[in-house]
Amino acid sequence: MKLITGNKVYSSWSLRGWLAVKQSGLHFDEVVVPLFDDNWEQRKREDDLAPSAGKVPILWDDDAVVWDSLAIIDYLADKVGRDRYWPKDNVARGMARSLCAEMHSGYMALRRECPMNTRKKFENITVSAETRADAVRILQNWAEARSRFGQQGPYLFGTFSAADIMLAPVVTRFVTYGFTLPGFAQSYVDAMMAHPWMEDWYAAADQETWMIQRIEDAAT
Repeated sequence: MKLITGNKVYSSWSLRGWLAVKQSGLHFDEVVVPLFDDNWEQRKREDDLAPSAGKVPILWDDDAVVWDSLAIIDYLADKVGRDRYWPKDNVARGMARSLCAEMHSGYMALRRECPMNTRKKFENITVSAETRADAVRILQNWAEARSRFGQQGPYLFGTFSAADIMLAPVVTRFVTYGFTLPGFAQSYVDAMMAHPWMEDWYAAADQETWMIQRIEDAAT
């Protein structure tokens, strides 16, 4: 398998796709492409990126090609078993799928105002009411998942799952933009940031030299 991702510093969807493939336990090669550089318009038309119209991540598995992080999770769950990604309990699994779908389609204010940037940490950032509402909704979902289903471990549903994969970039945003979190949420953020795969992602991001200036300037 080959996974094509964008800049680790900025690409939230790439982080999700990468975590999804790591969770599969399968071997894969990774190709990192710098998004929106001078060669981007040509690069995204090349054969390996063309099926997704240049969107990353994109997973190649022999002749099979899958793009969009949630589709990658579903594809890999079919390949290696649903229980590797989703809670076994039907009620918990239903909630986990709902959290993933809501993340996939929602929280536009938070995404727009607080883009992922692993190399920065801001303090005393004032966010809009819309972004604050997104954050409150996320914390409500986290609180319910942790209280109802998280007793067996530090993650949303106890053990690491698709829900943690899909919410991982929100964790990075809360860290980057200095959100003040309630204790249970801060504990979850700390657990996620200490996950070896998250540490590996951040370490690789630290080695990148590419810059997307509009994201660097987002909180200034």
